[in-house]
Amino acid sequence: MQYLLMIYEPETAFEARTGKDQEAFWGAWTAYADALRHAGVMTGGKGLEAPSTGTTVIFRDGERTVQDGPYADTKEQLGGFFIIDVPDLDAALEWAGRCPAAWGGAVEVRPVLGSCQAVPDGSARMRQALSV
Repeated sequence: MQYLLMIYEPETAFEARTGKDQEAFWGAWTAYADALRHAGVMTGGKGLEAPSTGTTVIFRDGERTVQDGPYADTKEQLGGFFIIDVPDLDAALEWAGRCPAAWGGAVEVRPVLGSCQAVPDGSARMRQALSV
């Protein structure tokens, strides 16, 4: 079953990406991604730019509002994600617990929508569902 690991990090983690501790920061992430690949469970993933680079679009009462920055103003912000394919939730939680963001940030584990996994070409079905 596929699970999305959403990586939430505090502002200090975003700063560590380019700061004096960047070698340790990236070393931990490289080791984690390598472990996922070596175990054969990683199907995808990406890091995200800092929350300040985001833009949020909201429709209310038929009117579009565009806001610079992230949608939620919280201590931790979405910093990236991994998609893993493991037997069950317990295995997904085990991988989440090994994630560098689990110390000082948070890792949200969520199953990927089942209908996109169950059909041979779930991507085509997802594109059709999301087409506007």
